[in-house]
Amino acid sequence: MTTTQLSPDRIPVIVGIGEISDHPKELTAGLEPLALLHKAIKRAGQDSNASLLNDIDSLDIVNFLSWRYRDPEQLLSDRLGIKPAHAYYGPVGGESPIRYIHEAAQRIARGEAKVAVVCGAEAQSTATKAQRAGVDMPWTPFAHDVPEPKRGAAFQKPMAGTLGVARPITVYPFYEAATAAHWGQTPREALRESGELWARYSEVASHNPNAWIKRTYAPDEITTPSPDNRLIAWPYTKLMVANPTVNQGAAVLLTSLARAREAGIAEDRLVFVHGGASAEEPRDYLIRDQFYQSHAQNAVLETVKALVGGDGKAFDAIELYSCFPCVPKMARRTLGLGDDVQPTVTGGLTFFGAPLNTYMTHAACAMVRRLRDGAKLGLLYGQGGFVTKHHALVLSRQAPEIALEQETNVQDKADAARGAVPAFVTDASGDGTVESFTVIYSGNNEVEHGVAMLRTGDNARALARVPAQDAATLAHLTNLDRTPVGTRGAISTAADGVLEWRAE
Repeated sequence: MTTTQLSPDRIPVIVGIGEISDHPKELTAGLEPLALLHKAIKRAGQDSNASLLNDIDSLDIVNFLSWRYRDPEQLLSDRLGIKPAHAYYGPVGGESPIRYIHEAAQRIARGEAKVAVVCGAEAQSTATKAQRAGVDMPWTPFAHDVPEPKRGAAFQKPMAGTLGVARPITVYPFYEAATAAHWGQTPREALRESGELWARYSEVASHNPNAWIKRTYAPDEITTPSPDNRLIAWPYTKLMVANPTVNQGAAVLLTSLARAREAGIAEDRLVFVHGGASAEEPRDYLIRDQFYQSHAQNAVLETVKALVGGDGKAFDAIELYSCFPCVPKMARRTLGLGDDVQPTVTGGLTFFGAPLNTYMTHAACAMVRRLRDGAKLGLLYGQGGFVTKHHALVLSRQAPEIALEQETNVQDKADAARGAVPAFVTDASGDGTVESFTVIYSGNNEVEHGVAMLRTGDNARALARVPAQDAATLAHLTNLDRTPVGTRGAISTAADGVLEWRAE
């Protein structure tokens, strides 16, 4: 192992990982998120083969959405019998596990913490089944008086909500269509890339003992609509989107190299944190300059690429966040990786499972296993919101040669790349040009309506409905052999005051 001049008590290392996937035989035996966390942390302690849990002085908990607690950081600390100086329960965000691991490592590097845990869990599968069955679970009472955390829809313009494009499943398709057009792909070619990429995620999940779905799918199975694989929002089927109906928990245990050696942890079990980066897009996606790339994602990935010599191929183990195909498709291009990329060590949010904000905690566990098994350099990239929040982290089996950098925010780089943002309007007429689009479906593969994101004659941005009855325009939007992006049509105003669009 490489030796460095850094003080071992300021070199952060991951020493333990723990996961749990709960499939209760009886509904009431299902574990609540707090219990899943407790078990995952205990397993991380066992994995380290050292008595470190009593000395935890830094605790970060990924935000829960399947169950609401009052002061969960205190509840978990009480279960563990610890009193950490840093105890944090954070906001919603799929990138948050990577950020918390990075920040915990920095606290160790600064001498502010000795033993740190980052953990997250959800029990959405059991919670949903219990609600449908009218069963009261023997869990910590639901904290009804604790405000529900703000999510993406809370930050969007009212018209996005009116037209049903204020949820991830209906917003990410805007990026899907815009990126494919920008890259010169037909929709059919873009769909084929998505299917092949997703099939690789499923293959990895099939071998992951903690995965919710342990089956390999062929690309066409993933992308072709069927009664069991319904369309949700064009072009996404059920097998192309995140699956939050799972019961899963994970924990990552960190300490210093000095403390790890003092505890007798074998050197070949240690994984070093080398650095990372973070940046964000505007929370309201309608005030972004375009939808064929994310400046925040680019800034983050270019920064971590520079940490390893400027070549994304230096990473021999990669986790690209996979809530929807457009995210890893954009990421692999920024990293300079080909369409044969192996994008995951975990299995992806469709197949491994998507315990809401905490998938990347599981990805960190999988990455540690891969590095212990022989990989040399790992990249963990997570994102949250509507392509909004981005964080990437570099892990390695080799000790770093330089101190873990303290400044991780590369927002200035992202903001400097941002172009002019069009004004958003809800009143328009004349012709409108398609900037992007989606079509929203009901549970039986029937169209509810289409939504066209338009540029008007004066280059403003508008959202317009395409009624389910307008078969010609819907066929124009969903033509697999020609993108509708850049095509023109007439804007009108319906009786309810909502703009509508009809293809020429």
